[in-house]
Amino acid sequence: MPSRPKKTRRALSVTSLIDVIFLLLLFFMLSSTFTKFTEVELMTSGQGENIAPNERTVLFLRIDGADMSLNGKTVAPDTLATALKTADDNPPSVLISLTADTSAQQLTDALVVLRALPHLSLTVLDPA
Repeated sequence: MPSRPKKTRRALSVTSLIDVIFLLLLFFMLSSTFTKFTEVELMTSGQGENIAPNERTVLFLRIDGADMSLNGKTVAPDTLATALKTADDNPPSVLISLTADTSAQQLTDALVVLRALPHLSLTVLDPA
């Protein structure tokens, strides 16, 4: 029998493998989002400041979907902080009423504005 010529092994080229890895890395980097999620601090009812209830001005904020009203008057979300400033120097206590049309994002947007105000007491009323 004639002997077969021995096959020599060629060196394995990894160039195409590096190209594939680079393309995958590029795809995942471009498709990822790097947004920072913010947190809204919520306090339980036992952690408020020791200010007597008669020293607080009580305000009623109703959030009905995209509409907001403060003490029955329509207010825009961007003017909410200025509308909450009371005539007297008493820190306000805000009661927040939600409707079924209110989304979690709308409540969060309102809470972000409200938490920026100092000495504010917030109470979210149960919609049921």
